[in-house]
Amino acid sequence: MTKSAYSLLLAVAFVLCVAACSKNDPVDPVQVDAPVLLSTDPADGTADLEGEKLTVKFTYDQNIKCNSTAAQQITVDNSAVIQKVNAYSTVLSVELTGLKSGQKYRLTVPSGTVEGYKENQKSAAGATVTFSMKYIEPKVDYELNPVQELSNRNASRQAKNVYRFLLEQSGKKMLSGVQSEGTANNNEHIDLIYSKTGKHPALAGYDFIFLQYSPTPAGWSWVVNYSDMSAPIEHWNAGGLVNYMWHWNVPNSKSDWEKGVNEYNFDGYNFYSDKTTFSITEALKEGTWQNEFIMKDMEKAAGYLKILQDAGVPVIWRPLHEAAGNYNLYGKKNNAWFWWGRGGAEPCKQLYRLMRDTFEKKYGLDNLIWVWTLDATQGAEDEWADWYPGDDYVDVIGVDIYEDNTNAKDRQYQACVNLAKGRKLVTVSECGNIPDPSKCFASGNKWSWFLVWSSGTKDYRYNTDSYWKQVMGYENVLTRESMPSLK
Repeated sequence: MTKSAYSLLLAVAFVLCVAACSKNDPVDPVQVDAPVLLSTDPADGTADLEGEKLTVKFTYDQNIKCNSTAAQQITVDNSAVIQKVNAYSTVLSVELTGLKSGQKYRLTVPSGTVEGYKENQKSAAGATVTFSMKYIEPKVDYELNPVQELSNRNASRQAKNVYRFLLEQSGKKMLSGVQSEGTANNNEHIDLIYSKTGKHPALAGYDFIFLQYSPTPAGWSWVVNYSDMSAPIEHWNAGGLVNYMWHWNVPNSKSDWEKGVNEYNFDGYNFYSDKTTFSITEALKEGTWQNEFIMKDMEKAAGYLKILQDAGVPVIWRPLHEAAGNYNLYGKKNNAWFWWGRGGAEPCKQLYRLMRDTFEKKYGLDNLIWVWTLDATQGAEDEWADWYPGDDYVDVIGVDIYEDNTNAKDRQYQACVNLAKGRKLVTVSECGNIPDPSKCFASGNKWSWFLVWSSGTKDYRYNTDSYWKQVMGYENVLTRESMPSLK
């Protein structure tokens, strides 16, 4: 055998040997890349989250699953509790509870907890999310301890006398009150209660609802002319207190505004949100037609209130009532029923402040005691603070309550007191059925007055003649006959 043939034989033998050995040795598998975290919700470092519960979501680049001990492996600090861990499609969800106001948390998903679905796939790397909860001041039930002076330091002597009187009666006696009948600037309802009980309510409520039509257009003799303020002046001179509010009618559109108010355009004005496109945000901007409208209207209202000031009559002034409205009336939170609340809390507060500044600084009205009115819808009180114009603009906090009972209204009372931390007098600024004063005092509810809304010739279910007599006969209820002169 030649040398070259021998070498060839050895090479073939080596190849066969290697092949034989490879046949029996295992092959290292090719491993698949691990799932990769793409995002978290909330993002790492998110602040000012709200609520006691939160679901944190980890989104990966592919479908995932969790190992059998995932719920035990995932952790959260500061005494929060993991209620549920779930992996579906590309998302790992971790439901947390027990979160506390102002607390910072760290949620940790250890390496190996999240897996992919592919064979021989590596587990995902660990992930950590930090977040913090918004600090919410704990709810405290305050005691009523109202400030001793009106927010207007230049208030008239009569306004100061009335406020001082209300302070003196707080927790001792409640004033009786009714809203005027019909055209809202007469004493018919006052006189009706007198005919039933032999006593006049101490507080008479009136309304600038027809302000747009005063002075009265030709042929509209049935509409109020507010130049005649004989009704409130008569009530004040007889010892009663005067309350004015304003169902503020605005043009339904710019074209209605351009037409003006006349016998052909009575329906061109409204105060309901769903009846007008009038924008409160535009009205707050100088140079808009809406702003021109509200400024002229405020000038007109101030002129009529000035008649009362010149006559020495202080006015418990209650504008922009029920601003937040019924939170679910139109199927959307904060979609209030009056246009002044439709834009939400901030524009409404701005309008209230604008009105106060305009009345006092521009028109010199110092005879007003300013009331901020709320709506009593169950649960709405959680939003009241957002709408409150502030202690510098409000003297009394009122709530309008229409319930089919005569209960003391404990929930509404405490919410009113809490709103200004006890610093403002509180009142039932409107009601249907009268809260039984004896129940109110027994509950410790220091309502300054109640004011029954006008319901025409038909009164509310529990306001029977006998109940009216009972209420007006209570020792702790003030009628006009029991009022001192506050001039």
